[in-house]
Amino acid sequence: MKITLKDGSVKEYASAKSIIEIAADISEGLARAACAGEVDGEVKDLRTILDADCSLSILTVKDPEGLRVLRHTASHVMAEAVKRLFPEAKVTIGPAIDEGFYYDFEAEPFSREDLDRIEGEMKKIIKEGRKITRFTLSRDEAVKFMEEKNEPFKVELIKELPEGAEISFYDQGGFVDLCAGPHLMSTKGIKAFKLTSSSMAYWRGDSSRAKLQRIYGSAFASKEELAEYLAKLEDAKLRDHNRLGREMKLFTTVDVIGQGLPLLTPKGTKMVMKMQRWIEDLEDNEWGYVRTKTPLMAKSDLYKISGHWDHYKEGMFVLGDEEKDKEVFALRPMTCPFQYYVYKNEQHSYRDLPIRMGETSTLFRNEDSGEMHGLTRVRQFTISEGHLIVRPDQMAEEFKNCLALAKYCLTTLGLNEDVTYHLSKWDPNNREKYIGEPEVWEETEGHIRRVLTELDIPFVEDVGEAAFYGPKVDINAKNVYGKDDTMITIQWDALLAEQFDMYYIDQKGEKVRPCIIHRTSIGCYERTLAWLIEHYAGKFPTWLCPEQVRVLPISEKYADYAEEVCAELKKNKIDATVDNRSEKIGYKIREARNDRLPYWLIVGEKEQAEGTVSVSSRFAGNEGTKPLAAFIAAIREEIDTKAIRQVEAAEEKK
Repeated sequence: MKITLKDGSVKEYASAKSIIEIAADISEGLARAACAGEVDGEVKDLRTILDADCSLSILTVKDPEGLRVLRHTASHVMAEAVKRLFPEAKVTIGPAIDEGFYYDFEAEPFSREDLDRIEGEMKKIIKEGRKITRFTLSRDEAVKFMEEKNEPFKVELIKELPEGAEISFYDQGGFVDLCAGPHLMSTKGIKAFKLTSSSMAYWRGDSSRAKLQRIYGSAFASKEELAEYLAKLEDAKLRDHNRLGREMKLFTTVDVIGQGLPLLTPKGTKMVMKMQRWIEDLEDNEWGYVRTKTPLMAKSDLYKISGHWDHYKEGMFVLGDEEKDKEVFALRPMTCPFQYYVYKNEQHSYRDLPIRMGETSTLFRNEDSGEMHGLTRVRQFTISEGHLIVRPDQMAEEFKNCLALAKYCLTTLGLNEDVTYHLSKWDPNNREKYIGEPEVWEETEGHIRRVLTELDIPFVEDVGEAAFYGPKVDINAKNVYGKDDTMITIQWDALLAEQFDMYYIDQKGEKVRPCIIHRTSIGCYERTLAWLIEHYAGKFPTWLCPEQVRVLPISEKYADYAEEVCAELKKNKIDATVDNRSEKIGYKIREARNDRLPYWLIVGEKEQAEGTVSVSSRFAGNEGTKPLAAFIAAIREEIDTKAIRQVEAAEEKK
């Protein structure tokens, strides 16, 4: 057989060889570094036997897939360490993920001290350098094997595998785990690792199933790479909106109110109000939207027409019982059917279209308790929602405009470089999840694909992520821990107009079904606030800051002048306060810095006599003394243009 290597060279063998044997034939060093093989583009275990012509790349930790194999093996080593220290723990699954790995156990919660003990045990296992072997069993044999080990979660997984499936196990010298692989050849291949945290999870992500304990960790090729990652993780913890947002008094949560129901404080509310007013004015005055205000709930009849009752009921808060009550209501998880009836309130001709309806919508979604996190996953949220009713010939151009508006908003917020674009498609193998015929889905997905291509927007395609009524573009961003969240969505809908009997009158006087675009311009305000907190580490652009200027009198003698300065700032619509505490000026300045304010103005005898202010900022430090009117003109321009002022190099070093 002929094996074509990555560099184009060809190795010929008279008999079948494993990937690791071929790696050793190339060089012993490569065999020691090998993590897996890529055979004709597919990642394979090093133990895989090759018996036909193919292309082969030997993957090491320098390759992303090779690093995943290292991390997957580390998760198995962690599972063995847990079983050694906590024999009653039941193992479930332990995959590699983008930032490392995790493993879920049915066990008591793990403390940081427990994680340290587990790390110590992992080091012992790695030092033993035991060989890892792979073997397969029939389905009945595999079930019996795991039943004897009293591992019920593994038994459940095995029983769900199809008849005749190859069921593989990996043995690392005593600890055996059900796994498809691939894995390293030995435990000693793990050079640098760290267990980072633990949390609660549910078996199969279902809150009605067993409650599990998840341990997160990561592994790298070297201690230097691990140290760099841990430093990045430490920075992520400092930026984590769930911690920083509370520290900055932007939001809080209260147990008696409920999980996923955050309270925005005056500061957090001020930021959301600024974004909301900006978006509403932008949409209405520059992008041709009209505003609606619709109810927060509706009868189940509405959701049955839209299809949400059949396809999304489990994600809704239902008020009443269909078997007992004459009328059953539900809090709205979306605004679209409400705005459809605004459209249907009067007859429209082809000349009226497009009609772009926008609404600042409060929505409710019954998220699982295990999914809730800070402001990014909540049960009540507010969104810049909108629906465009358009003629088919207008659809592509209007879709492009929705993308342009979203991009403009992201750019203004300074977030456009942080996002990825996804074409979320239906899954033809899961027909129950979707309405409509395959040809409609293929056509609408094709339209979106062409729009993204014409706009030269790089995108990936995700099967099974479409809404039940149409494909969409999801604009995603990663949080500080690397998890993807959908920030903005734009959906192409060619189906719901039929269900709601929506039409317009064309040039011939005939009724024609319109198309619909569901979209947001800035997304969910709560999630966007979380994103801003993490992106800027709380040091927001001046226009977004809930407190833009703080006036600091040097002593009580200048308190009246400080109040005059503050009043003038407020008259010019600048969010300003006065620090009148009986503290030394140095302390007040440190407080202003710690509060991440963009500007603080120091006033004393000289400033009062001259009608000036001594300006300091987090961008440039001491900016000198300026006439109050000049400072107001400069900061107003910064606010009005929504400028993102950069920190100057000298100030960055402090």
